[in-house]
Amino acid sequence: VQLVESGGGLVQAGGSLRLSCAASERTFSPSCMAWFRQAPGQEQEFVAAIRWSGGSTWYTGSVKGRFTISRDNASSTVYLQMNSLKPEDTAVYSCAARISYSSTWYTSSTRYDYWGQGTLVTVSS
Repeated sequence: VQLVESGGGLVQAGGSLRLSCAASERTFSPSCMAWFRQAPGQEQEFVAAIRWSGGSTWYTGSVKGRFTISRDNASSTVYLQMNSLKPEDTAVYSCAARISYSSTWYTSSTRYDYWGQGTLVTVSS
């Protein structure tokens, strides 16, 4: 399975972007999908996750109220709607998929099985 992100770009502070991550197989059915980001010179950090069945979500504190993760099971696509963007949101955003189910929300990248190539989001001040 390949995950392909799109939607990154340059936006001014306060603006919005919507990222998409499409799985190459329409029958792909992970237990959970997530977005991570890595800013220049920083470690990769968890942003948000969504359970494929049920659609419950989890966010890191710095994006709560500004970002919304959603999914379309029919097209095996996960989205990240980013509003009120700040310069500190500048990073390469990557989507990830976890196959096996767990009731725990995993924020470590090592818990995810498949990764996209990443898409760059740049927020100018």
